[in-house]
Amino acid sequence: MDSVDLARLRREYSAAGLAESDLPASPLELWRRWLDDAVVAELAEANAMVLSTVDADGAPSSRLVLCKGADDDGFVFFTNYGSRKARALVASPRVALLFPWHSLGRQVRIEGTAAKTSYDESAAYFASRPRGAQLSAAASRQSTVVGSRAELEAAVSAVAASVGDGEVPLPDDWGGFRVVPSVVEFWQGRADRLHDRLVYRRTESSAWLVERLAP
Repeated sequence: MDSVDLARLRREYSAAGLAESDLPASPLELWRRWLDDAVVAELAEANAMVLSTVDADGAPSSRLVLCKGADDDGFVFFTNYGSRKARALVASPRVALLFPWHSLGRQVRIEGTAAKTSYDESAAYFASRPRGAQLSAAASRQSTVVGSRAELEAAVSAVAASVGDGEVPLPDDWGGFRVVPSVVEFWQGRADRLHDRLVYRRTESSAWLVERLAP
């Protein structure tokens, strides 16, 4: 089989650098600045992040999820609690996140520990979703095998019929996870592959220590 020539995909970075003097005390503040830049640049799904988990057997798995909230307590996403990722998080709550803002020459890498959000927080977010998304969440048993697309659509129709014009209740097996970060790395592409990598590490006193890593 012929090999694929990936050299043609090489790019050169020319963005302004990231210096220690640019860093605020909290990584969340810099993350918000970079997120705002991604939104202004009209990146598709600027809040998309790669979530990497390890299951009870030690098998790794990665997928894109949408970050639906971020504060000093961590980064939040929502899912079916029966899904593969949720089962992996229950078995091994240590996770990694990655915000891949490629067109800006940036990425943010996060390591931390995941825990379920409260019922009230999950219910509040579920209530804010479009009705179609609510029905899909209630009907889908995420990560399980289904016979066909028609089977999925029938399940959604059944849920819609059962609730009529009323509210779609929060499913028992659906809710959020909050990833509490212990490491947050900001990567800024630079010319000649001499990239900037600045890392916040949470200390035992919960303060943040900043280090520069070689690219």
